[in-house]
Amino acid sequence: MTQLDVRPRAGDTVSGVAGADGEVRGKGLGKGSVGLVGSAVIGISTVAPVYCLTSTLGSTAGEVGLQMPAVFLAGFLPMLLVAFAYRELNKAVPDCGTSFTWTVKAFGPRVGWMCGWGLVIATIIVLSNLAGVATSYFWLLAGEVTGNPEIAALDKDKPVHILTCLTLIAVATAISYRGMTATKGVQYTLVGLQLVVLAAFVAMALSKAGSGAFDTGVDFSWEWMNPFAVGSMASFTAGLSLSIFMYWGWDACLATNEETTGSAKTPGRAALLAMVVLVGSYLATGVAAQMAVGSGGEGLGLANEETSGNVFAALAGPVMGPALGILLFVAVLASATASLQTTFIPVARTVLAMSTYEALPSSYAKVHPRFKTPGRATVMAGLATGAFYTVMTLVSENVLTDTIFALGLMICFYYSLTAFACAWYFRKELRRSARDLFLKGVFPALGGLLLAAVFVKTLYDAWDPSYGSGSTLPGLGIGNVFVIGVGLLLLGLVVMLVTERRSPAFFRGEVLTRSTPALVVED
Repeated sequence: MTQLDVRPRAGDTVSGVAGADGEVRGKGLGKGSVGLVGSAVIGISTVAPVYCLTSTLGSTAGEVGLQMPAVFLAGFLPMLLVAFAYRELNKAVPDCGTSFTWTVKAFGPRVGWMCGWGLVIATIIVLSNLAGVATSYFWLLAGEVTGNPEIAALDKDKPVHILTCLTLIAVATAISYRGMTATKGVQYTLVGLQLVVLAAFVAMALSKAGSGAFDTGVDFSWEWMNPFAVGSMASFTAGLSLSIFMYWGWDACLATNEETTGSAKTPGRAALLAMVVLVGSYLATGVAAQMAVGSGGEGLGLANEETSGNVFAALAGPVMGPALGILLFVAVLASATASLQTTFIPVARTVLAMSTYEALPSSYAKVHPRFKTPGRATVMAGLATGAFYTVMTLVSENVLTDTIFALGLMICFYYSLTAFACAWYFRKELRRSARDLFLKGVFPALGGLLLAAVFVKTLYDAWDPSYGSGSTLPGLGIGNVFVIGVGLLLLGLVVMLVTERRSPAFFRGEVLTRSTPALVVED
């Protein structure tokens, strides 16, 4: 299929946006494809609440015990503060490059490039893990439906697992390639399904807790909401890092800003709406699960090492019964599959923006003439995801586990930079009103400081080989989480230096600057 190169030259005009050097550039994406509800649904879908819960409920309980709900709230606070930064920056510069574009305008090309790199790498890691979870639940569900454990065991066959995973990645890539209309239609169904099933699980778990069905269940206590009751700062930081991962992805609402009706205001509102739905879902599920089975390491307890990596697989039958338990398998599969598709949105549009502003090769600044999507960038993200997952699976199962912990580093890195960019970009406006002071300055700066503190503390803790999966590379004596996290950032520096030699104009500050007119004209 042919694609349209929309990267403007000096003097060109594209999609109603002046294309002279130094100005925010139109990219040819489909205008008005998404509204408020559709944008919020995409944000929720990208986060994948059911997938996040089954993957991290056990790990979080293992770190902080009964204080898990408190840690969910603690993780929500910096995300909420950063969401204000995204909203204010989007009002001023509704550009699909989001964090990349905004940090370039605030701090210059090199900081902005690394921020964009952090977003892209975080997304590739998430996509690979989503594909793995979707694959596992596909075969688990097939085994449950057929009643044949041999079919479920196919997930343990590495060649079969990898082939299935690559197939799911290819399907998700194809749907994302076809545009926001196709994406939105699929997401309404998948997000609605997982939220309904999650609500049913919460109701039935509370019922089991009330009847004392499980010996490990515990009575509710408001002390669960006290983050200061966590045993140690290291445990709190580890739990907080997992909690932050559980909220990651809401910024997909902003990545579609050039395709959203009311591009200056709607994406920010959608992000806040998605955040409210997520924190409510997490608190309700965490409290109900603890009341039903407890957070200990015995039996059905959430922290049981044999089941903590996939909590819903262990609780589906006992809590919901054999028949309805299958719905929970379906919900996890739907959650991972839906997120696998929408997570392509931020990475593809960030790559599109970086290419449009000459921070990456111009071949990625191409939009499909019919579907109005960054086709080549989407395909690139799919290929990178498939390659990353295949290599990591063949190398070690522990590496995949440690990438989840390393993901927290990437998230804190680019979210905190974006938050600081907001406070700095609007620094001359902070005295205009109390609203500007807090929403453009105090709240974003505080959110950035909190995430930066988590980043530094996680780096310190991750040096210990016992952090994460407890594995390390032979001869180094350093934790794999530290090696993966720092290694990916250093790789970004190398790629940036190579790119600077090929695209010097961007890095000289000649393409995108603070003085760039912050205007996107609706068609």
